[in-house]
Amino acid sequence: MPAFEQGAVSLHYEISGDGPPLLLIAGMMSDSASWAPLVPRLEPHFTVIRPDNRTTGRTMPIDAPASVDLFAADCADLLSHLDPGPTHVMGHSLGGMIGMRLTCAHAGLVKSLTFAASAPIRLERNVALFRNLAAIRQSNAAPDVWLNALFPWLFAPTFFETEGAAEQAAMLSLAYPFAQSAEAMLHQIAALDGYVPDHIKNIPCPTQALLAQGDLLLPAHLAKPSLGNIPVHTIADAGHSIHWDAPDAVAAHLIAFIAQHEEDRHDN
Repeated sequence: MPAFEQGAVSLHYEISGDGPPLLLIAGMMSDSASWAPLVPRLEPHFTVIRPDNRTTGRTMPIDAPASVDLFAADCADLLSHLDPGPTHVMGHSLGGMIGMRLTCAHAGLVKSLTFAASAPIRLERNVALFRNLAAIRQSNAAPDVWLNALFPWLFAPTFFETEGAAEQAAMLSLAYPFAQSAEAMLHQIAALDGYVPDHIKNIPCPTQALLAQGDLLLPAHLAKPSLGNIPVHTIADAGHSIHWDAPDAVAAHLIAFIAQHEEDRHDN
């Protein structure tokens, strides 16, 4: 499995597919595996690069210093190492914040940016939620309790209409060998707590936002004011885990958006 050694951090990443480069940046408590529903839909169109952010997956050490600046710098260093040329970027949730910081700080590396259930906004409520979930996780409660408290914030209501879906999701999460530890979770929460949003006007490349109609963590009415005049597509029947609830719709919007800007490049 590929790893990029940079300084004190060994950054794990996955790469597959063929076509223009596309960097996918995962959100809170997620790693490269979190893109599983999208990868088969994207591989025929793109070379898909999926790093494990600091504090997640197989990137080591788990207690490395963490901040949105450092997450973005890791992505920049990885792209410089792989040298795929200007790269399309999509970030989910915290990954969108990282993607924006990457784009603003390293404009030459990024060809387009897509926010997925994300916006340059920091909600104190969400920081408090994650801290409470971490406290439950560190308590004497059963291991699945904190996950069952998290799932309603992540998934659309239709997810819970399938009998046993939540139980199966918890079982798979607990069985995942590279799941984020409680200690690493606290490091990532601290990074989110320290996030200072960039201004949307500073983004130097084509940008779109994919918001979920049923998103409880980032409601559309709170996200849209921070997104300025960039195009926003609201996806129905999806919660915050937009690419799990509606992978076909997310992939379709992303493929069309990137194709448009690949055509723009060839026309110039």
